Amino acid sequence: MQSEEEAIQHAEETAEKLFHADDAVEANKELDTFSMYVPAGLEVDKEELSNVILKDGNQTYIVFYNNLEGPKSKLSYKAAAKEDKALLLERFKDKNKFGYIRIMPADKEDKYELQLGVGGVKITTYTPKKSLESDAEEMMKMARSIALENNKSADE
Repeated sequence: MQSEEEAIQHAEETAEKLFHADDAVEANKELDTFSMYVPAGLEVDKEELSNVILKDGNQTYIVFYNNLEGPKSKLSYKAAAKEDKALLLERFKDKNKFGYIRIMPADKEDKYELQLGVGGVKITTYTPKKSLESDAEEMMKMARSIALENNKSADE
């Protein structure tokens, strides 16, 4: 059983590794306004212009996509940074994109609020400690697929 600190560190390391990965994350789901990678087991529950709600059993993932913000946008990160109770707020950047991971203590029993973003994409879920790393991995894949697939020509 890993400690909270270890779980948070592993989630951060995994998110950063995937953020910097050279291989593209191919979109496998065509939605009304954009396409994205959706991991196996997740179903589209609700779709709006810039929001998609994905479900896996009783776990919900909220995907927000602002198509006016390019892959280098820091808007979502700046909003996340205003919350001072974060257990982790780490940013990542390279020449093509900007991203971050934020982990908050959650009010729900034994769950954490996990948020990842790349450019104009922000994905949030509540997850138990044991799933922080695997959720961070899948969420970073989703965020990268949206930010980079749908906004190839946008700069900042």
